[in-house]
Amino acid sequence: MRFSFAIQLSTALLWAASAWAVEVKTATHLSSFAWRHSADWFGGYSALHVSDDGHQLIVLSDRAVLVRAAISRDRDNITGVRITGNWPVLSSTGRPLSGRAGDSEGIAVTSDGGFFISFEGVHRVARYAGPGAKAQVLPRPKAFKGLSGNGSLEALAIDGKGWLYTLPEKSRTDQGDIPVYRWDGKVWSTPFVLPQRDDFLPVSADFGPDGRFYVLERKLSLIGFQSRLRRWQITKGEPISEETLFTTGTGAHDNLEGLSVWRDDQGRLRATMVSDDNFMALQRTELVEYLLPD
Repeated sequence: MRFSFAIQLSTALLWAASAWAVEVKTATHLSSFAWRHSADWFGGYSALHVSDDGHQLIVLSDRAVLVRAAISRDRDNITGVRITGNWPVLSSTGRPLSGRAGDSEGIAVTSDGGFFISFEGVHRVARYAGPGAKAQVLPRPKAFKGLSGNGSLEALAIDGKGWLYTLPEKSRTDQGDIPVYRWDGKVWSTPFVLPQRDDFLPVSADFGPDGRFYVLERKLSLIGFQSRLRRWQITKGEPISEETLFTTGTGAHDNLEGLSVWRDDQGRLRATMVSDDNFMALQRTELVEYLLPD
């Protein structure tokens, strides 16, 4: 009765009900692929972007390495990943980034082939014209200065207008909400907040081809990781109609940190995620895909 009632709510009541986080739809796990490579720079992947056809991949390491790869598929399963290029992420002076300055966490790819990267150690967002290009660092708002040193700008997404959205993993507002910062090409603002649910922390975000805002979250325990995917419609600059698409059990996947939402050749929404193995032998780099409801 609760779900059927929610479906019949008026538009005005949906705005109010969005704060309840009622789960009305679910996602279906399609495949998990363990990706291995012998290079010492391979691993630590915290962000990814999948091309519209699902066959090209960009992944970003949290040690400032950018990788391009081709994905082989057999229907709904990933069967192989072939690296086609790798580059160090550079500073504004053209030097390879390292240490705290090179803690690269989020990526948002632009329509002209460039991309933006968000950084956690030194809180900032930078634009790159392409792989191997120098950084063009965006202005840093005062709000960035107070972010947690090891839990800041993990997630970065770009909407249809080319506006950027980033959110911190750990820092919260005085009311306990997740602040979302937006760059409109001129200034930073905080257009809205997202509700903190349980102990899950946001680690990646994306705008899907459906225009909705997706946020991947994780929770760590002594026995492994849990993952959760939520999404919102952004209407008149505000997030509404919150949905929880899936919440995994502990250990179902590795440390999922990167998210890309796209449509396959059947017109279905897919979420592709990548895990950060922290360069540890007990963990793995894993590509995980879910089929999402429209």
